[in-house]
Amino acid sequence: MTDLQTAPASDGAQKKPKRRFSLGLDKYSGIYVWAVLVVIFALWIPDLFLSWDNVRTILTFQAISTIVALGLIIPVAAGAFDLTIAGALTVSVCFTAWALLSHKGVVVAVGGALLIGVIIGLANALVVVKFKVDSFIGTLGMSSVLGAIAYMITDGGQLVLSEQGYYPFLDFARTEWLGISAPVYYAGLIAVVIWWVLEYTPGGRYLYAVGGNPVAARLAGVKVARIITLSFIASAVVASFAGVVLLASTANASPDIGLGYLLPAFSAVFLGATQIRPGRVNVLGTIVAILLLATGVTGLQLAGAPTYITQLFNGAALIVAMALASRTARRRS
Repeated sequence: MTDLQTAPASDGAQKKPKRRFSLGLDKYSGIYVWAVLVVIFALWIPDLFLSWDNVRTILTFQAISTIVALGLIIPVAAGAFDLTIAGALTVSVCFTAWALLSHKGVVVAVGGALLIGVIIGLANALVVVKFKVDSFIGTLGMSSVLGAIAYMITDGGQLVLSEQGYYPFLDFARTEWLGISAPVYYAGLIAVVIWWVLEYTPGGRYLYAVGGNPVAARLAGVKVARIITLSFIASAVVASFAGVVLLASTANASPDIGLGYLLPAFSAVFLGATQIRPGRVNVLGTIVAILLLATGVTGLQLAGAPTYITQLFNGAALIVAMALASRTARRRS
């Protein structure tokens, strides 16, 4: 007994686990890739790439895509796809332009566009929550309906706002502060709000709970149907706001103006889900993904790449993002 009590601890018990130095590749790989792209293009085309005008151009052109992607985060966090974001943006642009050209006033035009976003979100929720249609299929069908509505509003043509007659509305997106256009600030404000909601409010925890395991969330007392409904509404309203900003930026509306924003938004959200907080969609990761994609596409275009490089880059990024997300999910399980 005495020998057992006084026996020294084994070597294995005395050894402490060694801390391994980590570069955080599992969380910050996107930041490293972005930094590498910046260095490559800075050495390749320094006169074109390393300029304040180029930085402003990247930020301005990505502001609308950023707003749309930030709105998409909300339903994806709840485990639902929303393919109507491009359609909501398009209908918002077309309705706002029609209302302004019809002399309905800025308040009616902008307020009506945001109200349309609420209606689109409710329609998505009706199809997905009430009728139990898969969110991918349901919102895909709804996006086709929205495309038809945009075509009816514009009669298949373009609606153009004159620079002089509508300058107070156009200033909403063309005003600059510190050399940076207003849409960049709008995107930053929306990012802060959504980040705070997801990270520091019960609503954010409910969204992630529903997205992670809706059955367990329902058993825990979470109103799953209500959470999914609100997520669709929020996504559509944010996309509609992006449409208002886009119209103020371009002063024209067409029934296909929003098609180019669908793929970049999904690419950014799913690539962002592999960053900062791997395994779940998050605001900071999405912003990193947007910067990475924008830097790559802009650098290649400045270097003389063909115009189709944008679609190629975004499509490849979405495939890589989904593969990385699946790999992360398998590792966690």
